[in-house]
Amino acid sequence: MDDGMLNLTGVLLFAEKPEWIKPQFIIKAIRYPGNAIHASEYLDTEDFSGTFPEIFEGAMAFIMRNPRKVQAGKGVNTPGVLEIPPVVFEELRVNALVHRDYLVSAPIRLFVFDNRIEIISPGHLPNNLTVEKIRTGNSNIRNPILASYVAKGLLPYRGLGSGIKRALEDWPDIDFTDDRDGCLFTVTVHRKEEKSSEKGSEKSSEKILELLKAEPDLAARVVAERLEITQRAVEKQIANLRRDGRLRRIGPARGGRWEVLE
Repeated sequence: MDDGMLNLTGVLLFAEKPEWIKPQFIIKAIRYPGNAIHASEYLDTEDFSGTFPEIFEGAMAFIMRNPRKVQAGKGVNTPGVLEIPPVVFEELRVNALVHRDYLVSAPIRLFVFDNRIEIISPGHLPNNLTVEKIRTGNSNIRNPILASYVAKGLLPYRGLGSGIKRALEDWPDIDFTDDRDGCLFTVTVHRKEEKSSEKGSEKSSEKILELLKAEPDLAARVVAERLEITQRAVEKQIANLRRDGRLRRIGPARGGRWEVLE
Protein backbone atom coordinates (compact mmCIF):
# COMPACT_ATOMS: atom_id res chain seq x y z
CA MET A 1 0.00 0.00 0.00
CA ASP A 2 3.10 2.24 -0.13
CA ASP A 3 2.18 3.49 -3.62
CA GLY A 4 -1.26 4.60 -2.46
CA MET A 5 -3.02 1.61 -4.03
CA LEU A 6 -4.92 -0.93 -1.98
CA ASN A 7 -3.31 -4.35 -1.91
CA LEU A 8 -5.37 -7.53 -1.56
CA THR A 9 -5.53 -7.37 2.23
CA GLY A 10 -6.51 -3.71 2.09
CA VAL A 11 -9.34 -4.52 -0.31
CA LEU A 12 -10.67 -7.30 1.92
CA LEU A 13 -10.48 -5.25 5.11
CA PHE A 14 -11.35 -1.71 4.08
CA ALA A 15 -13.33 -1.71 0.82
CA GLU A 16 -17.10 -1.34 1.23
CA LYS A 17 -17.71 -3.60 -1.78
CA PRO A 18 -14.60 -5.78 -2.06
CA GLU A 19 -16.38 -8.10 -4.51
CA TRP A 20 -16.36 -5.26 -7.08
CA ILE A 21 -12.56 -5.47 -7.11
CA LYS A 22 -12.20 -9.17 -6.29
CA PRO A 23 -15.33 -10.95 -7.62
CA GLN A 24 -14.25 -14.20 -5.95
CA PHE A 25 -14.75 -12.65 -2.51
CA ILE A 26 -18.25 -14.06 -2.00
CA ILE A 27 -19.87 -17.11 -0.44
CA LYS A 28 -22.29 -19.06 -2.65
CA ALA A 29 -24.76 -21.01 -0.50
CA ILE A 30 -27.21 -23.64 -1.75
CA ARG A 31 -29.63 -25.98 0.06
CA TYR A 32 -30.16 -29.07 -2.09
CA PRO A 33 -32.93 -31.66 -1.68
CA GLY A 34 -31.54 -35.05 -0.80
CA ASN A 35 -27.84 -35.83 -0.61
CA ALA A 36 -26.52 -34.95 -4.06
CA ILE A 37 -25.83 -31.83 -6.10
CA HIS A 38 -28.58 -31.09 -8.64
CA ALA A 39 -28.07 -29.09 -11.82
CA SER A 40 -31.25 -27.03 -11.41
CA GLU A 41 -33.18 -28.25 -8.34
CA TYR A 42 -32.62 -26.57 -4.99
CA LEU A 43 -34.62 -25.56 -1.92
CA ASP A 44 -32.77 -22.38 -0.97
CA THR A 45 -29.92 -20.37 -2.44
CA GLU A 46 -28.19 -17.07 -1.75
CA ASP A 47 -24.90 -15.31 -2.52
CA PHE A 48 -23.21 -13.34 0.26
CA SER A 49 -20.90 -10.42 -0.41
CA GLY A 50 -19.72 -7.23 1.28
CA THR A 51 -17.42 -6.71 4.23
CA PHE A 52 -16.00 -9.54 6.33
CA PRO A 53 -18.66 -9.18 9.06
CA GLU A 54 -21.47 -8.97 6.45
CA ILE A 55 -20.35 -12.13 4.69
CA PHE A 56 -19.85 -13.96 7.97
CA GLU A 57 -23.27 -13.02 9.36
CA GLY A 58 -25.05 -13.76 6.07
CA ALA A 59 -23.53 -17.23 5.77
CA MET A 60 -24.28 -17.98 9.43
CA ALA A 61 -27.91 -16.93 8.95
CA PHE A 62 -28.21 -19.26 5.94
CA ILE A 63 -26.83 -22.19 7.91
CA MET A 64 -29.03 -21.47 10.92
CA ARG A 65 -32.24 -21.40 8.87
CA ASN A 66 -31.60 -24.77 7.27
CA PRO A 67 -30.61 -27.35 9.95
CA ARG A 68 -33.31 -29.26 11.79
CA LYS A 69 -34.38 -28.56 15.36
CA VAL A 70 -34.71 -31.21 18.04
CA GLN A 71 -36.55 -31.16 21.35
CA ALA A 72 -33.61 -32.59 23.31
CA GLY A 73 -35.85 -34.05 25.99
CA LYS A 74 -37.92 -30.90 26.47
CA GLY A 75 -41.67 -30.52 26.13
CA VAL A 76 -43.24 -30.34 22.70
CA ASN A 77 -44.31 -26.75 23.27
CA THR A 78 -40.79 -25.49 23.99
CA PRO A 79 -38.55 -24.14 21.20
CA GLY A 80 -36.28 -26.82 19.78
CA VAL A 81 -32.51 -26.56 19.72
CA LEU A 82 -30.43 -26.77 16.57
CA GLU A 83 -29.25 -30.26 15.72
CA ILE A 84 -25.63 -29.03 15.50
CA PRO A 85 -24.29 -26.37 17.92
CA PRO A 86 -24.03 -22.97 16.14
CA VAL A 87 -20.51 -22.46 17.52
CA VAL A 88 -19.32 -25.31 15.27
CA PHE A 89 -20.23 -23.36 12.13
CA GLU A 90 -18.98 -20.13 13.66
CA GLU A 91 -15.52 -21.64 14.04
CA LEU A 92 -15.55 -23.23 10.58
CA ARG A 93 -16.77 -20.07 8.82
CA VAL A 94 -14.05 -17.96 10.43
CA ASN A 95 -11.43 -20.49 9.37
CA ALA A 96 -12.73 -20.53 5.80
CA LEU A 97 -12.70 -16.73 5.51
CA VAL A 98 -9.32 -16.20 7.15
CA HIS A 99 -7.36 -19.10 5.69
CA ARG A 100 -8.69 -19.50 2.13
CA ASP A 101 -6.39 -18.77 -0.83
CA TYR A 102 -7.54 -15.39 -2.16
CA LEU A 103 -5.29 -15.73 -5.23
CA VAL A 104 -7.53 -18.54 -6.48
CA SER A 105 -10.36 -17.01 -8.52
CA ALA A 106 -13.23 -18.96 -6.98
CA PRO A 107 -15.80 -18.32 -4.23
CA ILE A 108 -16.24 -20.20 -0.99
CA ARG A 109 -19.13 -22.62 -1.47
CA LEU A 110 -21.58 -23.68 1.21
CA PHE A 111 -23.73 -26.72 0.39
CA VAL A 112 -26.48 -28.01 2.69
CA PHE A 113 -27.72 -31.56 2.08
CA ASP A 114 -30.05 -33.80 4.09
CA ASN A 115 -27.17 -35.78 5.59
CA ARG A 116 -24.32 -33.25 5.68
CA ILE A 117 -23.19 -29.63 5.32
CA GLU A 118 -20.12 -28.88 3.20
CA ILE A 119 -17.88 -25.79 3.29
CA ILE A 120 -15.56 -25.77 0.27
CA SER A 121 -12.70 -23.27 0.34
CA PRO A 122 -10.36 -22.38 -2.55
CA GLY A 123 -6.80 -23.46 -1.81
CA HIS A 124 -5.37 -26.60 -0.22
CA LEU A 125 -3.63 -26.61 3.16
CA PRO A 126 -0.43 -24.51 3.00
CA ASN A 127 3.12 -25.85 3.17
CA ASN A 128 3.49 -29.08 5.19
CA LEU A 129 0.19 -28.76 7.04
CA THR A 130 -1.97 -31.90 6.97
CA VAL A 131 -5.47 -32.87 8.07
CA GLU A 132 -3.99 -34.87 10.95
CA LYS A 133 -2.10 -31.79 12.16
CA ILE A 134 -5.06 -29.39 12.05
CA ARG A 135 -7.13 -31.91 14.01
CA THR A 136 -4.66 -31.57 16.87
CA GLY A 137 -4.60 -27.76 16.76
CA ASN A 138 -1.58 -27.10 14.53
CA SER A 139 -1.80 -24.17 12.15
CA ASN A 140 0.12 -22.46 9.36
CA ILE A 141 -1.21 -19.00 8.54
CA ARG A 142 -1.63 -18.26 4.84
CA ASN A 143 -2.87 -14.69 5.39
CA PRO A 144 -1.07 -13.37 8.52
CA ILE A 145 -2.08 -9.69 8.23
CA LEU A 146 -5.70 -10.66 7.63
CA ALA A 147 -5.62 -13.02 10.61
CA SER A 148 -4.16 -10.33 12.87
CA TYR A 149 -6.99 -7.89 12.07
CA VAL A 150 -9.65 -10.56 12.48
CA ALA A 151 -8.14 -11.49 15.85
CA LYS A 152 -8.68 -7.88 17.00
CA GLY A 153 -12.44 -8.38 16.96
CA LEU A 154 -13.47 -8.15 13.31
CA LEU A 155 -14.84 -11.71 13.56
CA PRO A 156 -15.25 -14.10 16.53
CA TYR A 157 -11.70 -15.43 16.15
CA ARG A 158 -10.58 -17.18 19.34
CA GLY A 159 -6.99 -18.09 18.70
CA LEU A 160 -4.52 -19.45 16.21
CA GLY A 161 -5.07 -23.10 15.34
CA SER A 162 -7.79 -23.68 17.94
CA GLY A 163 -10.92 -23.21 15.81
CA ILE A 164 -10.89 -26.66 14.19
CA LYS A 165 -10.12 -28.32 17.51
CA ARG A 166 -13.00 -26.51 19.26
CA ALA A 167 -15.42 -27.42 16.46
CA LEU A 168 -14.44 -31.09 16.82
CA GLU A 169 -14.95 -30.96 20.57
CA ASP A 170 -18.53 -29.75 20.08
CA TRP A 171 -19.28 -31.97 17.05
CA PRO A 172 -16.79 -34.82 16.45
CA ASP A 173 -18.48 -36.04 13.26
CA ILE A 174 -16.58 -33.71 10.91
CA ASP A 175 -14.38 -34.78 8.00
CA PHE A 176 -11.67 -32.72 6.27
CA THR A 177 -10.50 -33.25 2.69
CA ASP A 178 -7.32 -31.58 1.44
CA ASP A 179 -7.47 -31.77 -2.36
CA ARG A 180 -4.05 -30.61 -3.53
CA ASP A 181 -4.70 -31.44 -7.18
CA GLY A 182 -7.99 -29.56 -7.25
CA CYS A 183 -6.66 -26.82 -4.96
CA LEU A 184 -9.64 -27.13 -2.61
CA PHE A 185 -10.16 -27.72 1.10
CA THR A 186 -13.51 -29.25 2.06
CA VAL A 187 -15.05 -29.47 5.53
CA THR A 188 -17.94 -31.94 5.80
CA VAL A 189 -20.16 -31.68 8.86
CA HIS A 190 -22.27 -34.83 9.07
CA ARG A 191 -25.83 -34.44 10.25
CA LYS A 192 -27.64 -36.94 12.44
CA GLU A 193 -30.11 -39.12 10.63
CA GLU A 194 -33.62 -37.75 10.92
CA LYS A 195 -35.56 -40.34 12.85
CA SER A 196 -39.18 -40.83 11.95
CA SER A 197 -41.56 -43.72 12.47
CA GLU A 198 -44.80 -44.50 10.69
CA LYS A 199 -46.67 -43.60 13.88
CA GLY A 200 -44.76 -40.33 14.11
CA SER A 201 -45.57 -39.54 10.48
CA GLU A 202 -49.26 -40.12 11.13
CA LYS A 203 -49.15 -37.71 14.06
CA SER A 204 -47.40 -35.10 11.90
CA SER A 205 -50.02 -35.54 9.18
CA GLU A 206 -52.86 -34.98 11.62
CA LYS A 207 -51.19 -31.87 13.02
CA ILE A 208 -50.67 -30.51 9.50
CA LEU A 209 -54.33 -31.07 8.72
CA GLU A 210 -55.36 -29.29 11.93
CA LEU A 211 -53.21 -26.27 11.09
CA LEU A 212 -54.35 -26.05 7.47
CA LYS A 213 -58.00 -26.45 8.45
CA ALA A 214 -57.69 -23.52 10.87
CA GLU A 215 -55.48 -21.42 8.56
CA PRO A 216 -55.88 -22.58 4.94
CA ASP A 217 -53.38 -20.07 3.51
CA LEU A 218 -50.38 -21.25 5.56
CA ALA A 219 -47.19 -21.90 3.60
CA ALA A 220 -45.23 -25.11 4.14
CA ARG A 221 -42.38 -23.09 5.64
CA VAL A 222 -44.69 -21.67 8.31
CA VAL A 223 -46.20 -25.09 9.04
CA ALA A 224 -42.68 -26.45 9.51
CA GLU A 225 -41.84 -23.65 11.96
CA ARG A 226 -45.04 -24.23 13.93
CA LEU A 227 -44.44 -27.99 14.21
CA GLU A 228 -40.66 -27.61 14.61
CA ILE A 229 -39.86 -30.10 11.85
CA THR A 230 -38.14 -29.60 8.50
CA GLN A 231 -39.91 -27.95 5.58
CA ARG A 232 -38.98 -30.98 3.49
CA ALA A 233 -40.82 -33.25 5.96
CA VAL A 234 -43.92 -31.02 5.75
CA GLU A 235 -43.85 -31.00 1.94
CA LYS A 236 -43.55 -34.79 1.92
CA GLN A 237 -46.52 -35.16 4.29
CA ILE A 238 -48.61 -32.72 2.25
CA ALA A 239 -47.85 -34.70 -0.92
CA ASN A 240 -48.98 -37.90 0.85
CA LEU A 241 -52.16 -36.24 2.11
CA ARG A 242 -53.02 -35.01 -1.38
CA ARG A 243 -52.34 -38.45 -2.83
CA ASP A 244 -54.63 -40.02 -0.19
CA GLY A 245 -57.44 -37.56 -1.01
CA ARG A 246 -57.38 -35.84 2.40
CA LEU A 247 -56.07 -32.48 1.19
CA ARG A 248 -56.30 -30.46 -1.98
CA ARG A 249 -55.03 -27.15 -3.26
CA ILE A 250 -57.48 -24.52 -4.46
CA GLY A 251 -55.97 -21.83 -6.65
CA PRO A 252 -52.32 -21.21 -7.58
CA ALA A 253 -49.26 -22.00 -5.49
CA ARG A 254 -49.03 -18.31 -4.61
CA GLY A 255 -52.29 -16.80 -3.45
CA GLY A 256 -54.21 -20.07 -3.25
CA ARG A 257 -55.38 -21.98 -0.19
CA TRP A 258 -55.66 -25.50 1.19
CA GLU A 259 -58.90 -27.42 1.67
CA VAL A 260 -59.02 -30.27 4.16
CA LEU A 261 -61.29 -33.07 2.93
CA GLU A 262 -63.19 -34.91 5.67
